[in-house]
Amino acid sequence: MGAVKELVAQEVRPWRRRAVLGLLALGAIAVLGRAFQLTVVEREFLTRESDKRAQRTVAVPAHRGAIRDRRGEPLALSAPVDSLWAIPSEVLDAPEYVAPLAKLLGQAPAELRGFLRTRRERSFVYLRRHMDPDAAKRVLALKAPGVFAQREYRRYYPAGEVAAQLVGFCDVDGRGQEGLEAAQNAILAGQAGKRRVIRDRSGRVVEEGGDYEPAEPGRDVELSIDLRLQYLAYRELKAAVGEHRALGGLAVVADAQTGEILATASQPGFNPNRPDERGDADAVRNRALADLFEPGSTVKPLLVAQALEQGRFRPDSRIDTHPGYLKLGAFTVKDVHPLPQMNLAELLRHSSNVGAARIGLALGAESVWNGYQKFGFGEPLSLGFPGEARGVFRPHGEWGLIATATASYGYGLSLTALHLVRAYAGLANDGLMPALSLLASGRYTPPQRAVSAEVAQAVRHLMAGVVSEGTGAKARVPGYTVAGKTGTVRKVAAGGGYDEGRHQATFLGIVPAERPRLVGLVMIDQPAAGSYYGGQVAAPVFSAVMQGALRLLQIAPDEMPATQAAAAGVERHT
Repeated sequence: MGAVKELVAQEVRPWRRRAVLGLLALGAIAVLGRAFQLTVVEREFLTRESDKRAQRTVAVPAHRGAIRDRRGEPLALSAPVDSLWAIPSEVLDAPEYVAPLAKLLGQAPAELRGFLRTRRERSFVYLRRHMDPDAAKRVLALKAPGVFAQREYRRYYPAGEVAAQLVGFCDVDGRGQEGLEAAQNAILAGQAGKRRVIRDRSGRVVEEGGDYEPAEPGRDVELSIDLRLQYLAYRELKAAVGEHRALGGLAVVADAQTGEILATASQPGFNPNRPDERGDADAVRNRALADLFEPGSTVKPLLVAQALEQGRFRPDSRIDTHPGYLKLGAFTVKDVHPLPQMNLAELLRHSSNVGAARIGLALGAESVWNGYQKFGFGEPLSLGFPGEARGVFRPHGEWGLIATATASYGYGLSLTALHLVRAYAGLANDGLMPALSLLASGRYTPPQRAVSAEVAQAVRHLMAGVVSEGTGAKARVPGYTVAGKTGTVRKVAAGGGYDEGRHQATFLGIVPAERPRLVGLVMIDQPAAGSYYGGQVAAPVFSAVMQGALRLLQIAPDEMPATQAAAAGVERHT
């Protein structure tokens, strides 16, 4: 008993009590000190680190601007869509949702399950991009764990294939990839905004209301294109390419006075609304701006203009073309329709290579080169279009007699269709060659003087004979005088030289000839259904396109008296 009392007395001795209380006090001080450190001393640092893990800056997509034709018709628009995304682990942890989710996504359950399993460690995967909002709502109505939606925009092209190579297309993230979508991307795209949100560990937004910077929408781009004319050119070109079993083709219509391009169509085509068709480089390429070809006989009016400008020839000058060929060493220039002599009108009507070579050799290499250069050969078009080609135009110092002769009828140099259109616009605009434009509000560039007004008018008169009496008869437009020129060019063979079995058929014309308003070009590449001459294959397409264009633009027939034109309700332009 005494031992027990002694033991109790020892346990309650004061120094031991004080020791225990001291230890407890030290612990409390340590805890309070640590709390003070965390809540006061390191508060800003810890808040910052916490925000890094919980707060996120979320991009607010900008609405992409529209692309429209000169009359406001839409060629490219952005429609709101929803993109579904998921946290794979959360979906897999609720397996009863996989089958109904897969059904709404148009997938087999095993396919979706395998997709999620291979990405289980991720916190974000897309299930489907750019869904119709109603379809996305049906998926979200399942309330499947870990499945969310975010608002995006999908590009839509109302004109489809009709203007595809010109307008181009965007990728799935809305960035311009081809055509004017790429060229004008900075203007169309706008500036994305941003907002601060708090996400939980699964990545879900649990709180909004932080800093917000609104998106700046992109601006619309208005083109010089008239969708009505664009459809005409597309329809007639596609029909002709099919009829002649051709490799492809192109058609261009431009305002002769301003240089604005009103239509430019290419074949083969593609539907920009279908991503699976965007990988065909031949279909995506805008041939009018990107393809180089030898112009052939379509340069003869430009050669004649230079000959008249220098005063070396007159319209009635006689040119010796006997006996229908011209030998230059081992090289021979031949005519399809030989005559012993020709004046300039007959040279163009019969498209004489011998006559053109005679003129070119008389002028000399430097004069021929300078004449073409005044019409813009070898210059950049500066339209700002992706893939725009400049052309191949060798210095005249590298020309000999053969190169001078062949250049005189359009061989040995390469250029785009728009280079030719611009040159003919110079003839149409009384010698002042306008800069071409694809934008309705493009920067004004003063025209270049190619030849005098008198020479341009004389050449147009000579070219009118090509259509009224010569190789371009099928380019006639009822009620209008047409000044034009045919071209039939042999294509370069793979091993060098020219392929006798492959051709490009071209017609290039101005209408009305006396008061020009429009310039048009049609080229059919490698027709394979019989005829391959420009006057037979390309000229009818020009006629069909121009008949529709003149009617839609209400340009008065120049072969109709003014009183008759007024009675018909057609505006007469001067």
